[in-house]
Amino acid sequence: MNSLLQRQIKKFVTAKNIDIAPLSDFLEAIDRSYDNYENHLSMSQRAMKISSDELFEANTKLREEAESQKKIIDSLTHVVKTLNLKSPKNEQKSLEVVDLSTFIEEQSNEILRIDKQREELLKNLERKNQVLSDYAHMVSHDLKSPLRSIDSLVNWIMEDNRDLINEECSTQFNLILKNVEKMDGLITGILNYSTIDQAELSTYDVDTQHLVTEVVQILYAPAHINIEIDNNLPVINGDKFRLQQLFQNLIQNAIKSIDKAQGEIHIGVKEREYKWEFFIKDNGKGISTQHYKKIFQIFEKIDGDQNSTGIGLSIVRKIIDFYDGDIWLKSEPEKGTTFYFTLPKND
Repeated sequence: MNSLLQRQIKKFVTAKNIDIAPLSDFLEAIDRSYDNYENHLSMSQRAMKISSDELFEANTKLREEAESQKKIIDSLTHVVKTLNLKSPKNEQKSLEVVDLSTFIEEQSNEILRIDKQREELLKNLERKNQVLSDYAHMVSHDLKSPLRSIDSLVNWIMEDNRDLINEECSTQFNLILKNVEKMDGLITGILNYSTIDQAELSTYDVDTQHLVTEVVQILYAPAHINIEIDNNLPVINGDKFRLQQLFQNLIQNAIKSIDKAQGEIHIGVKEREYKWEFFIKDNGKGISTQHYKKIFQIFEKIDGDQNSTGIGLSIVRKIIDFYDGDIWLKSEPEKGTTFYFTLPKND
């Protein structure tokens, strides 16, 4: 029996009277009511504890979610400021969720609009590049055809009238042929420059050791010029056409620069972490620092260099840019020049 109920019964009812059936039933009913009350109280306490635990857990989750949402909003606000996008309409330092959502939607629409404009500009640029490429080929063909005719006619005149042409006329005719040759080289250079980064050539492993050796054999180098090639030139991923243009123009430039009785050209490479650093060194006339940038611009020539078309080194620069490389030089007038350029290593 419930302890509280027992204590109260002992005050007013004797032990003998407790055994009376009606009283016993009554007391038993009261005892059950105590039990029911305690059960209900215990259940309520358990329910309250469970609810309290659930509320605490839910509150913890809400606090974590709120903190996470705050971090996201702060991050997005930072991104907005970092990207220097259009400022939000409100003047608060941080963006509210609704404001941020609207703001991001506006920026997304703006980005889509700009991206669409960019695609249209790229298509227009592609069409214009194609027109320019076609025009360059057409001009090249149309200009070279009369040049070939002039060259043939002058040579025929000189051959058919060999006995009649004096030394002065012969000099003038040779000057004409030299200028025709120069014009032909200029046209070829313009065509190469305009198409060097447009030609869709497949990439493959190119042995630069073999390539440079082949280029040196093709180029005309006077007997007094010695060309030394290191034997450690690497195999790189690229296309032979562009790489041949690169080395050919630089070596030819070195040959033309030599004004000494004994010329020396040294071609080599140094291995860097992510790239190959090539160099082509000569003991020619050298280049003053004021011309360092000028020589890489198309049609720009160093003062007094009448034999240059002003295109060779601009083609070199364009090829290096195509391969995401760098090119620079060190030179000392009357002592020589070293051109350095980098090409990426094979993956």
